[in-house]
Amino acid sequence: MQAHRLLAIALITGCASARSPVGPSAPSAPAVVPTGQVDSILASLSVRDRVAQLVVPWLAGSYTALDDSLFQVAARWVDTLHVGGLIMSVGSPFDIAAKLNALQRRSRLPLLISADLEWGAGMRVVGGTAFPQIMAVGATGNPRDAYTIGEAAATEGRAVGIHVNFAPDADVNNNPLNPIINIRSFGEDPRAVSRLVQEYIRGLHDHGMLATLKHFPGHGDTQSDSHIGLPVITAGYPRLDSLELVPFRGGISAGADVVMSAHIAFPAFTGSDDPATVSAAVLTGLLRDSLHFRGLVVTDALVMGAIVGKYGAGEATVRAFLAGSDLLLMPADPDSALNAMTVAVEGGRITRDRLDASVRRVLEIKRRLGLLAHRVVALDSIMTVVGSKRFQDGANDIAVRALTLVRDIGGPLHALRARPSRFALIAYADEHNAAAGQFMTELLRQGGDTVDYFRLWPMSGPLSYDSARAVIAQAPATVFVANVRPISWRGNIALPDSLAQLVTTTDQGRPTVLVSLGSPYLLNQVPAAKCYLIAWSGVRAAERAVALALLGKVPIAGHLPIRIPPDYHIGFGVTIPVAHP
Repeated sequence: MQAHRLLAIALITGCASARSPVGPSAPSAPAVVPTGQVDSILASLSVRDRVAQLVVPWLAGSYTALDDSLFQVAARWVDTLHVGGLIMSVGSPFDIAAKLNALQRRSRLPLLISADLEWGAGMRVVGGTAFPQIMAVGATGNPRDAYTIGEAAATEGRAVGIHVNFAPDADVNNNPLNPIINIRSFGEDPRAVSRLVQEYIRGLHDHGMLATLKHFPGHGDTQSDSHIGLPVITAGYPRLDSLELVPFRGGISAGADVVMSAHIAFPAFTGSDDPATVSAAVLTGLLRDSLHFRGLVVTDALVMGAIVGKYGAGEATVRAFLAGSDLLLMPADPDSALNAMTVAVEGGRITRDRLDASVRRVLEIKRRLGLLAHRVVALDSIMTVVGSKRFQDGANDIAVRALTLVRDIGGPLHALRARPSRFALIAYADEHNAAAGQFMTELLRQGGDTVDYFRLWPMSGPLSYDSARAVIAQAPATVFVANVRPISWRGNIALPDSLAQLVTTTDQGRPTVLVSLGSPYLLNQVPAAKCYLIAWSGVRAAERAVALALLGKVPIAGHLPIRIPPDYHIGFGVTIPVAHP
């Protein structure tokens, strides 16, 4: 009875937060709720409700009315299943914050809200600051840039009600064919990646957000997408120890709060073809026992093909938990996950002590974040924080300093930078980047260039390519701008063969510049290209940086944080000073 009375006090305090919301940067100092309160809350929960604290469904960030069927699904997770948290998807700042406030107010216990904010809040919060992908920080080589992205992600994320950033990515991208990590990694040198991971964590922590290392024990050396199937890394422990694990050790020493598992098999290490997410050898033996990690372990999304296809929705959650996970992220069916876990506890397959240890970790995190006292955010503070000029200036600055010139044989880029020019700009991107190259074109025209713009898509056919050739034929020079980037469920990361051929033939006949707004490895498809500039990302800050570079208004001074086989090593980069200050 005493435990129930204490729980009621905690809940009343939590509900009171609706009237006195916390500001955008919640303190990481101890909350007013004492540590002992966690044990009291835990004791009051049934087995099913304890399990529910570990289940984290996916929530769309778009606007929905409270009586809309989509919102009612989420309301049922909170009201009936009593889930412990949610992972937030894309939406406007006000839609996300209002939706989370509504769900927080109706939840028995505060919800722990997470999101992927790898390159800033703009990755999920429309209007939030969009930094270049974090490999751009590897190109600048400046740890302060990693801190800046962490600071902005934390400040803007907390302003809309997000508490946990599923970042930084601690993978070492040492495989150019990796279709899903690529520019999401800081680079290929494990020690350099480790330093940047540590600073990113510090930026998050200093501004009230939890940090996650992913994808343990390393996703950088794969050639398939774990959203679709099960990648396999054949390396044994000695290689893992000297390469993949280096940034994870660094992140753990920097105080990382969460580690996310990888849906990847490591048979030489584990002795089986089970993915790391369901391997006790990886999550308990390696992560807990060898690396001494004491924080939360979260699965990668349990809806991904590498795991749900093999085990099913319910069994996948049980196996992941038995292996050492705490939070069960994005189960294919939250009801099935909750039922399977409850049956496993009641049947003795999962011990009560093991369950309680994970639930206690979750509740303690909520206490540390101050959520047992304050769980909603102030909507009227959002416009003073999210997308502010200070953070946007930081994104623009990093994007310029990250520009990396790999080659400029014959000087086509130098010629464009020397004087106002006329050229064709052929932009390529996937369907999620409908405006690729348009902001860049606008800035170039404002700077005095005459630009003939044409857009190609993954589905573009022969007629579209004929039209692109016609545009190219009318101009004395051509700039190809390609936003090729890792996309879940796509399975590859490359230029279409038709586009690679068009770049090659154009380069043979006229001055041509190839600009990558994404993967740095495009040169492997067009090895004869005479000029290759990497901007690392398709966000506006990166397009702005490229425009300024083509106009000669900024220097180019970035260096490769990865190899581009066979000719270009880590640290390579052609430096060009400002042509027109």
